[in-house]
Amino acid sequence: MHEQRQRADALRNADKIVRAAIAILRERGPEVSLEEIARQAGIGSATVYRRFGDRDGVIRAAFETYFAEEVEPLVVAARDAADPGAALTGALTAAVGTLAAHHGLLKAARQAGASTVDIAARFMGPLGAVLDRAQRAGQVRADLVVRDLAAIVIMALATAHPGDPAHHDPRRYLALLLSSLRPSDDTLPPPSSENLLTKEAGHCPPA
Repeated sequence: MHEQRQRADALRNADKIVRAAIAILRERGPEVSLEEIARQAGIGSATVYRRFGDRDGVIRAAFETYFAEEVEPLVVAARDAADPGAALTGALTAAVGTLAAHHGLLKAARQAGASTVDIAARFMGPLGAVLDRAQRAGQVRADLVVRDLAAIVIMALATAHPGDPAHHDPRRYLALLLSSLRPSDDTLPPPSSENLLTKEAGHCPPA
């Protein structure tokens, strides 16, 4: 019983630390220290070190939790939507919105090596199915590939900056990029042979 209580306490503390990291990185940017995260969580630094090893361990856990709770559900919902064209643009818009709002966490995650190819694939994989349905319905251009969706998110997020806390610029340039998805008689040049998800794993889910 005592062991079970200790494990439950440890899990609660870990959750407090992860959520404190998400909150403080969103509020103050990527340069916060492990000690500041511990204070935000109301937990001693020694406990944080024991649970996560170092600051990078906290950041990786925070990013994984954030992604699983706020980004992944967007693409899962899009996969199951009745209108694939609207679901595709809606998912990309919502993803850019939440990722721009958590720019500090994303930057810290890149520095900590938390943005992995596996996470990128979890974001883009379900959207590939939505893209295929939208193409078969004639709602988006036929020569799009799933890596194009990753590039759109990356490019839109590249316009996020601290002087635009309401994220007007990412929304504007995402709208411009999304307009290019419409069916067209023009043919896109072929992509390179490099795997964009591998190359841009530090930005993806794309950031």
